[in-house]
Amino acid sequence: MMQMAAFGPGCGTGPPWSRALVTGGAGFLGSHLCTRLLDAGVQVDCLDNLSTGRAEEVAHLAGRPGFRFLERDIAEPGCADALTGPYGLVLHLAGPAPSAAPSDRALRILDAAGVGTRAALTVAGRDGARFLLASSPPVEPPAGGADPVGAHSAGAEAVRFAEALVAAHAGAHGANAGIVRLFAGYGPGMRTDGGGPTGAFIEQALAGRPVTVAGDGGRPHALCYVDDMVEGVLLVAAGRSVRPVDLGGDEEPTAVEIARRVIDLTGSGSPLTFVDGRDEPPGAPRPVTGFAREIFGWLPGVGWQDGLERTVAAFRGQTGPPAAVETGRTAQRWV
Repeated sequence: MMQMAAFGPGCGTGPPWSRALVTGGAGFLGSHLCTRLLDAGVQVDCLDNLSTGRAEEVAHLAGRPGFRFLERDIAEPGCADALTGPYGLVLHLAGPAPSAAPSDRALRILDAAGVGTRAALTVAGRDGARFLLASSPPVEPPAGGADPVGAHSAGAEAVRFAEALVAAHAGAHGANAGIVRLFAGYGPGMRTDGGGPTGAFIEQALAGRPVTVAGDGGRPHALCYVDDMVEGVLLVAAGRSVRPVDLGGDEEPTAVEIARRVIDLTGSGSPLTFVDGRDEPPGAPRPVTGFAREIFGWLPGVGWQDGLERTVAAFRGQTGPPAAVETGRTAQRWV
C-alpha cells in the first residue's frame, strides 16, 4: 500500500525535510511554496533566472533565516554542481510554461523541460531527495493528432517530454520522483500577462478598460486558489507517488462568469467585450482529483467566488517599493 503523506494540517508532525530547493521559485506558485516551507521551518534555496519569474514575488522573504535566492538558470551548464544542498526536497517549477509559447521563447521552454528537468533530477538523485515536477494539464491534441510544429506546440511538447523524463528516471534509477499537474491556479501575486484569463480580467477591470472574453465565454476553468494548490503540492511531495496527481478546483465557472464576478468585485465600469477566440490555446481537460483526495486527503477549501474576492483585495493593496535582498550573486533592489 502506498505510503500516506505526513505533511499537512493536523498531521501532528513537522515537515519531513530540513532543506528544500525550489526551481522557478520567484514565480507565482513558487513564491507561495517558498513562504509556506519557511513558515514550516524548512530552509529554502529559491532558484530563478527571472526570465518569467518576478523578483518582487519573493522580496518579502528578504532577510528571513534559512532563505537564499539564487539568480541562475537550472538549464545552464554547471548550475547543478553549484547547488550544494544537501536537499531533502526538490520542487521543480522552472519547467514548461503554459501551452501558448511565443516563438522567441520556444527554445528556452524546451530547454527548461529537457536540460533543466534532467539537471534538477540530478540534484535530487545526488542527495537522495524527493523530486516533484510541477506540470501543466495535458493539452488535448487537435483532430488528426498532435502537431509538434503547430502554433502552441512548444509548450505542449515540453510538458509531455518533462513528464516522460521524470517517469523514465524513476523507472531506471528507482528515484523518489513524482508529478503534479496544476489546473488554473490563481490568487494574490498571480501574473496578469499570459497567466490565464483571471489575472487579465482583474487588471483590465481595475484599470477601467474593457474586460475581454475570448469566443462566447463558455470555456470552463477549474479554478484552484493558491493556498489550496500549495497544500496539495506539499501533500504530494511528502508522499512517494510516481503517478501524476491532478490538482484543480471542484467548481468550473466559465470565462464569462469569472469576468462578470471580477467586474462586480472591483466595482468597475468596464464593459464586457467578446473577442475572436480562434487563436486561443487548446483547452485543458477537467482535473481528475480523486487520487489526490483518496491517497493524500487533499480537498480544495476555497470556493472560486471567495477566492476571487481575496485576490481582488490583494491586487488593490499592492503598494510600496519592493525590499532589497541578498541573492546568491549580488545584493540588489528587487524591482
